[in-house]
Amino acid sequence: MEIMANRLDRGFYQYQKEFEDKALEVLRSGWYVLGKEVSGFEEEFAAYTGSKYCVGLASGLDALWIAFRILGIGKGDEVIVQGNTYIASVMGITINGATPVFVEPDEYNNMDASKIEEKITERTKAILVVHLYGQASNMKPIMELKERYNLKLVEDCAQSHGACFDGKMTGTFGEIGCFSFYPSKNLGAFGDAGAIVTDDPDIAREVKAFRNYGSEKRYYNKVVGANSRLDELQAGLLRVRLTHMKELETEKQELCRKYLRTLRTDYLELPRVREGATHIWHQFVIHIKYRDELLEYLKEQGIGTIIHYPIPPHLSEAYAYLGMKVGDLPITEQYANEVLSLPLYNGMTEEEQDYVISKINAFEPKSEYSNSKV
Repeated sequence: MEIMANRLDRGFYQYQKEFEDKALEVLRSGWYVLGKEVSGFEEEFAAYTGSKYCVGLASGLDALWIAFRILGIGKGDEVIVQGNTYIASVMGITINGATPVFVEPDEYNNMDASKIEEKITERTKAILVVHLYGQASNMKPIMELKERYNLKLVEDCAQSHGACFDGKMTGTFGEIGCFSFYPSKNLGAFGDAGAIVTDDPDIAREVKAFRNYGSEKRYYNKVVGANSRLDELQAGLLRVRLTHMKELETEKQELCRKYLRTLRTDYLELPRVREGATHIWHQFVIHIKYRDELLEYLKEQGIGTIIHYPIPPHLSEAYAYLGMKVGDLPITEQYANEVLSLPLYNGMTEEEQDYVISKINAFEPKSEYSNSKV
């Protein structure tokens, strides 16, 4: 049996007629940029998150860097971010000339809130919270620090559509919540797409102008902006998927409950969910010291897996100029050596999951410690 780490086609076939009908509707409309599908999605997604405003953008990365641009954070400023995030989170900071200041993750793979305060300096202007793998971060102490030090708060919700902390949805705690709708996300488009949500009408207005060359009125440009408009076709398809979010979330939760219930834990550590937080399971990420050996073993069994992420941003070639080295973030680096995302997707069959579980439970490491070191 061959099982991919993710199957995007299954998500399409679940609602094939609805997607195809919407695509034809948009194509036949004759309006392909910033039309009723974008405005409709913005209204519906704002309501879904509990935000007052949503602005559709071309990608999740655009949402991040535009967020910091609109907040006026740039050269000479520092932004605190967790060390084990995807590099796009950090790019949102550095594209604007600001400096990322890394904090180690906690046992839930999110930012360790207890380690933020020691990183705050007179140059700190914001905290970027990343709700990694689909679990909401520990927001109560983070919000206390935000208020105490008068910091901006941006949330990277690329993997957490629908996740909540103490009943409040991710993306609605800070000034701006940034979302990606890349096809692999729980709310995925059929290409690149993103958005920001906010309760601030001035921020929403500025982002709307910025995404359209800095223009509120055609050919009248207030600022040097960007071309980052959510596509009409993608917006329409996202509207379809958004109506099914609850059932899609429930399906993934059931798959993950089975993983949690049936996987052996002799050699691996299963993901944990923090009290007060919800997890929408963008990824099911285990920790295992024999990660590289397990990966190769599963590959031999026809089972695909993904490492999210093998190289921490502070050790990537792109950020060599920061001057950081191996050992600077030991927990982040340990996680990079031991995380592994198991197959998980809407439409995964019982037979497929049972096969994955049986092969993992049959795994016996051959070496004392097999992972490569970053």
